[in-house]
Amino acid sequence: MKGAAFASLLSATGLALSQTLPQVTVSATRTEAAPFDVPASVDVIDGEQLRSAGRPEINLSESLVFVPGVSARDRQNYAQDMQLSIRGFGARSTFGVRGVRIYVDGIPATMPDGQGQLSNIDLTTAGRVEVLRGPFSALYGNSSGGVVQVFTETGEGPPLVTGSLAVGSNGLYRPGLRASGSSQGLSYVVSANNLASDGWREHSEVSRGLGNARLDIKRSEDSNWTVVANAIEMHAQDPLGLTRAQFEADPRSADSSATQFNTRKSVRQNQLGVIHEDRLAGGDRLRLMLYGGQRDTTQYQAIPVATQLNPLHPGGVIGLERQYGGADLRWISNTTLAQAPLELVAGLSYDRMQELRKGWQNFEGTELGVQGALRRDEDNVVSNLDPYLQGVWKFTPRWSLTAGLRRSSVKFSSSDNYVVGANGNDSGSVQYGATLPVAALMFALSPQTHWYASWGRGFETPTFNELAYRPDGTAGLNFALKPSRSNNLEFGAKGRLNGAGDRRSEWSAAVFQTDTDEEIVTLTNSGGRSTFQNAGATRRRGVELAWGASLARNWQVQLAQTWLDARYRDAFDTCNTTPCTRPVTIPAGNRIPGTAQAMTAAQIAWQPVRGWRAGAEFRQSAKVYVNDANSDAAGSFSTWALHAGYVFDVKGWALAATARVDNLFDRRYAGSVIVNESNGRYFESAPGRSYVLKLVGSYAF
Repeated sequence: MKGAAFASLLSATGLALSQTLPQVTVSATRTEAAPFDVPASVDVIDGEQLRSAGRPEINLSESLVFVPGVSARDRQNYAQDMQLSIRGFGARSTFGVRGVRIYVDGIPATMPDGQGQLSNIDLTTAGRVEVLRGPFSALYGNSSGGVVQVFTETGEGPPLVTGSLAVGSNGLYRPGLRASGSSQGLSYVVSANNLASDGWREHSEVSRGLGNARLDIKRSEDSNWTVVANAIEMHAQDPLGLTRAQFEADPRSADSSATQFNTRKSVRQNQLGVIHEDRLAGGDRLRLMLYGGQRDTTQYQAIPVATQLNPLHPGGVIGLERQYGGADLRWISNTTLAQAPLELVAGLSYDRMQELRKGWQNFEGTELGVQGALRRDEDNVVSNLDPYLQGVWKFTPRWSLTAGLRRSSVKFSSSDNYVVGANGNDSGSVQYGATLPVAALMFALSPQTHWYASWGRGFETPTFNELAYRPDGTAGLNFALKPSRSNNLEFGAKGRLNGAGDRRSEWSAAVFQTDTDEEIVTLTNSGGRSTFQNAGATRRRGVELAWGASLARNWQVQLAQTWLDARYRDAFDTCNTTPCTRPVTIPAGNRIPGTAQAMTAAQIAWQPVRGWRAGAEFRQSAKVYVNDANSDAAGSFSTWALHAGYVFDVKGWALAATARVDNLFDRRYAGSVIVNESNGRYFESAPGRSYVLKLVGSYAF
C-alpha cells in the first residue's frame, strides 16, 4: 500500500496513533496521569515495543518513527548522534541533539545550553520512553521544542538473567547481558552490552560498550530511594557527508578527506544519580534528585591544512572534558479548590556544566590525522536556575485546567587561556532569561473521548558552539546573538475503545502552530567554523494523526501520519565567508531545512505470547531540503521491513529467535542530511537491504 493510501485512510477516519499499550501513567507534565488524561500530545513506547519485531536495540530511531510529529533519523554515523527533531525543532542541528530536551531516568542528557546527546541510552533495560510535544514542553525550560524521557525498568520478582545477541549485515555484532529481580525492599536491574559494526559506508566502523544499573530501595511505605548509574565508551569513524555527485555515484563511499585525516570520535562518560521520594503528612510528597557525571570527547575533523594556518583558526582536533551535575527539588500536594480536586507541583531545578575545551591542529608536518600544535584552550561554564510551579484543577467532573509557570535563567561564561599573537582574548559572559507560562483546558466529551486546547511560550538560547565566534572575525563571544522565543498553540482530541476480550483501540489527533521570533540560523560557514545570527520570524504548523489497535487473534496495527509546514517568515542574508563579503539572500517563505512536509509510518503484526510471530512495517518521508536556500533536497522515499520469529520455553528458559529485513526492496535514499554543510556534503545515505538475526534467552531462578 502506498503512503498516499495510508494518508487518505487516516484523513477519512480522523484517527491518530497513541501507542497500543496497557494502562500506564506518564510523568511528562510532572504529574502522574494516564496519557489519555493529559491535555498534551504525549506518547509512550513500552519496553516490549522497544525490543520487539527483531529490532537490534541500538538506536531510539528504531521505534520513535511510530510517534507522530517526531523525526528520528539514523545517520549511520556514530561519530554524530542520531538526528532528532520534534515539530521541526532540532532539524537544523548538524551534530548532537538541539532544540529537544532529553532525560534518562529523570537526569538531563541535555546540557543547560540546550545541546544534548543520546549515546548513553540503554534500550535493553528501558522500561518506557515518553515523548512530549507542544506547549507543555516549555515546562522543561531552555530548548524545549519537545521532550524525550527514557526510564529504566524496575526489577520485579525472582532473579532473572537475560542474554541477547544481535548479528547482522555489515559486521553487526551486539551481545548483551542483564540481571533483574527484587527482594525485601530492594529491586535491581543491571546490564552490559557491546556494539561492533563495520558500518554500511566506508570509514564508518564503530565499537561501543555500555553499562547501566538501577537500584530501587524501599525503606518504608513512605520513603523510597532510587540510584541510577551508567557508563559508556565509544570509538567511531566519521565518513562525513556526501555531495550530490558523490551520493549518486556511490552512496556507500566516504569523502576522500575522511580517510586523509582519519576523521573519528572517541567518547567516555560516567554518570551517577540519586532520587529520594518521601510521603509527608497529609499526603504531600517531596522529591529530591541529585546527579553528576563526566564526559570526555576527542574528535578529529577534516579541515584543510591551509585553512588552519590562519592564526585565528581553532584547529582540526577538538578535545572536551565536561563535568556536569545538578539537582531538582520538587514538592507535590493534593488539595482542593472550590471543593474540586487540585494537584500542585512546585520545584526548583539547577544544572551546571563546566567544559575544558581545547583545539589542536590535525597534522604534524606532512602527517595528517594526528594531534598537532595547540590552537585553542578555554574554560567554559554554563548553568541554569529555574523555579517552576504548575497545577491540575478538575473544577467539574468533565472539565480540568492545567497551568504552569517556569522562570528560566541561563548563564554563560568563558575564560580564554590561548591568547597568542593575532588570536585575541575571547573571554566573556552573558546571561539570558525568560518567563514561560503554559495553560490547557481539557473537556471529557465522554468516558472514551477527550478534547483539549493548550497554549504556551518557549525559548531557546544559543549553545556554546553558536556563541563561540563573532561574524566579523574579531575576538570574543558573539554577544549580539539573542535567544529565540516562541508562542505555541495546540488543539487536540484523544479517544479509546475497549471491545470484547483483548480488543481495544486508541487514537489521538492534534493541530498545532508555533510562531518563533529571533530564530537562530547560520550567518557564515567556512573553514570548519560557523557563526550564527537571529533571522527574524518562523512559523511551524501541522497536523498529527495516529491510531493503534489490538485486534482479534493477536493482531496489532499502528498508523502514524505527520504533516508539517515549517517556513521562514522573514528574509535574511547568509554567507560562505567570514567576514561576510558576498551575502546571499534567503527569501521569506523558504522551508526550514531538515524538515519533511509529510511522514507516514505503519505496521501490522501478529504477536501471540508463544509460538510464531511476524509483521511488516512501512515508512514514507517527503523530500527534505538541505540548506536555507532550498537549492537542493534529499528526495522522498518509501521503505518496507519484514520480521518473523518464534518464542518458546525449554527447561526453564524463555527463548526467542527473530529475523528482520530492513529496506526490503533495496531502495537508494538519503536517510538524513547535514544542514547548511559548507562544502556541499549534505547527504548521509541510508543502508540498502540489510538483515538482523536476534536471539534472546531468559532464565528465572
